[in-house]
Amino acid sequence: MNRTQSESLFAEALKYIPGGVNSPVRAFRAVGGNPFFVNRAGGSKIWDVDGNELIDYVCTWGPAILGHAHPKIISAVKTAAEFGTSFGIPNPLEVTMAKMICERVPSVKKIRMTSSGTEACMSAIRLARGFTRRDKIIKFDGCYHGHVDSLLVRAGSGALTFGHPDSAGVPAAFTSHTIVAPYNDFEAIKNIFAANKNEIAGIIVEPVPGNAGLYLPQPGYLEFLSEITKSHGALLIFDEVMTGFRLARGGAQERFGITPDLSTFGKVIGGGLPVGAFGGRAEIMDYLAPLGPVYQAGTLSGNPIAMAAGIANLDELNGNAESGNAYALLEERGAQLEAGMKDAAKSAGVPVTFNRCGSMFCGYFTGVPVHNVADAMHSDRERFKKFFHGMLDAGVYLAPSQFEAGFISTAHTAVEIEQTVRVAARVLRTL
Repeated sequence: MNRTQSESLFAEALKYIPGGVNSPVRAFRAVGGNPFFVNRAGGSKIWDVDGNELIDYVCTWGPAILGHAHPKIISAVKTAAEFGTSFGIPNPLEVTMAKMICERVPSVKKIRMTSSGTEACMSAIRLARGFTRRDKIIKFDGCYHGHVDSLLVRAGSGALTFGHPDSAGVPAAFTSHTIVAPYNDFEAIKNIFAANKNEIAGIIVEPVPGNAGLYLPQPGYLEFLSEITKSHGALLIFDEVMTGFRLARGGAQERFGITPDLSTFGKVIGGGLPVGAFGGRAEIMDYLAPLGPVYQAGTLSGNPIAMAAGIANLDELNGNAESGNAYALLEERGAQLEAGMKDAAKSAGVPVTFNRCGSMFCGYFTGVPVHNVADAMHSDRERFKKFFHGMLDAGVYLAPSQFEAGFISTAHTAVEIEQTVRVAARVLRTL
């Protein structure tokens, strides 16, 4: 596959951008080689600057749930831009978006917009501490909640990919109130609460962790987190930046029947534009300025173009997708990919554990079940590198790291899934 122009662009980028990229995982360091540059996307496909066509299972890391350049989103963005790109004062679209989220997610009575998922998680943590008047937060090994100083402790996503879960530049004092536990471990959480009585402000968790690959909560685990936080006067924060409005109309909390105290969102509610949000119980949210003592602000929060794109995205997912019930279709395509990939791995005699939840998935090159980041680390990363490049060369783009989730959109067809499985079967036989 010719990538001459991408190579030239990357060489130029290295002169002006650290590592040549504006987000570390894009650098391909985990899989070797150099990244390609994209200049066009549509539906389930992306095209690089050299004209190569790829079936895309990254979907801009989640937002492209309807596929790329969906006509209704593009139309909404154009219309909004004609009226101005930013106002710095309330606009009607903010109210529409807030109402849509609250209607879809029963646990959210009030919502505050931000410009990124990182900002949303940072603000939710501050609010939890302010509301409970406690300092300590529990997070989980391998869960990534953005590049917030106090949460960059044994994180996932790019931090895990590069083997540096803790970031330089973060003083130890900033993380001294962050307690890390292994995901899916009941006893660890019980012990942490017992050792820190009346000190835990809350637990922040990806209900379905997607930043160390993808693994699911064990039966009863999310219910346990809800119960133990309630019994100790702490808050349960669901980080649904990735899972929100993707795993179900009301996110992971609808899919698993859990009611968290606070939730963070992003990805899908921006329709491809930078956006985040956090919301929850009204009495907690009213602790925010200008009503309460917890300060949070953002010049571009509720940006009209981002709101317009997100509204179009959510509206189309709300039973109006051209293909019918969007979530039923996503589940169907996900099941098709899962079954095909498992069969392909079995036929090739390659040990693969394929985890899936709705339209999110990850295949680990290990024969043991993966329930947390410690299990994920058993994966054969050298084999993944070969698999990644084999798929890429054959026109299928997967996340360039063993420790990232893949995504399916409503634009992915059954034929494209079949094609992906055929390519995977061929590549797996060479490993």
